[in-house]
Amino acid sequence: MPEKEAVLSPADAVLRSFAIHNRIHLYLLDALSAEVWTLPPPGGKGRTLAALISHIHSVRLMWLKAAGVKGLPDPLEKTATIAEAKTALEASAAALHELLSKSVHGTAKISNFKPDAWAFVSYLIAHEAHHRGQMLLLARQLGHPVDKSTSYGLWEWGVR
Repeated sequence: MPEKEAVLSPADAVLRSFAIHNRIHLYLLDALSAEVWTLPPPGGKGRTLAALISHIHSVRLMWLKAAGVKGLPDPLEKTATIAEAKTALEASAAALHELLSKSVHGTAKISNFKPDAWAFVSYLIAHEAHHRGQMLLLARQLGHPVDKSTSYGLWEWGVR
């Protein structure tokens, strides 16, 4: 007889969803070519792949600071390596997890964000997924699209 999967509380489910979302970023970074990581977009306007991840990390830090979190992770330069980007995303995700865990298991409030922690997680995922899509497009425009397996893998949340 198959073992029953543990039922998560809504709070733990939202924390798990954000953790999976962050692992999707790391999965994508593993598939991107270092060759085009800091190349400017066609036409020269817009962010590089490195700058897009730097922006995601910076927005996370902005919200952590606004929420009064002390001991923030280090900022990420727009010219950081893929390895540095992965380390930074892991650090900012861990800091967000701590903030979110306290919030969703408590008052569900995030300082300086309305209406609540649930909406905050939705905002973060929507904002960051938008930029992840930009990264996929930019990699293709620069002649180094991610492979089909990775493209489909970005949607396999059950295994990430």
